[in-house]
Amino acid sequence: MPKTLPRHFSNPLPVPLDPRPIDGLIGWREAHLAQVGSTNEDLFAYAKAEENVDRLWLTAGQQMSGKGRRGRNWMSPVGNFHGSLYLSKPCEVENLGFFPLVCAVAVQRAIASVLESNTRQVQIKWPNDILVDGAKICGMLIEASHQKDHVDVVIGCGINLVAHPHDTPYPATNLKDLGSDASTSNMLYHLASSFDELLTQWDRGNGNGTILQLWKDHARGIGEKTIVNL
Repeated sequence: MPKTLPRHFSNPLPVPLDPRPIDGLIGWREAHLAQVGSTNEDLFAYAKAEENVDRLWLTAGQQMSGKGRRGRNWMSPVGNFHGSLYLSKPCEVENLGFFPLVCAVAVQRAIASVLESNTRQVQIKWPNDILVDGAKICGMLIEASHQKDHVDVVIGCGINLVAHPHDTPYPATNLKDLGSDASTSNMLYHLASSFDELLTQWDRGNGNGTILQLWKDHARGIGEKTIVNL
């Protein structure tokens, strides 16, 4: 279940956003800032001040206060992809628990599409990581905000395009080291296109079976031993 934020949650934006259409994708927009604290927080703040915000990506050249699950810091060096997607009422509340699977498949598909080699294993590691050949290349943070009659969701996504941390307890990698020259703008298009396609397939929860099978097709660890740290 996505993390739920209180109704009053917001932070003042450092500068106003200027959303622009994403070429080739009807209804999808992007706003870009050179530097932000957190794309998730700024996007929630923008949506609270504006009306009818939906299918909007906020990307940043550098993120100073990025965050992962459980309040962990997320490294955001210049050149990597830092972005968040705002979706207004993507489904009824009873289907919201299934939503992270939709996001994971969408991001997995976008990353696979920019890799040069078809032999790479691009897999989903529960609950929010994407791995390439067993090394982490992406993390996601999904947060929800309860409105008067529905729930809005922000999907934060950090993808290692040109750099990755080396002092981690697990392997990590980046797209450049894997032979891809994907830029931040190119990555954004693939992400938006992939989410557009997957949200249509999911159909607000009517396509749960289809999404579950797609998730299983790319999930890492099925049938393997698992260690759980409490």
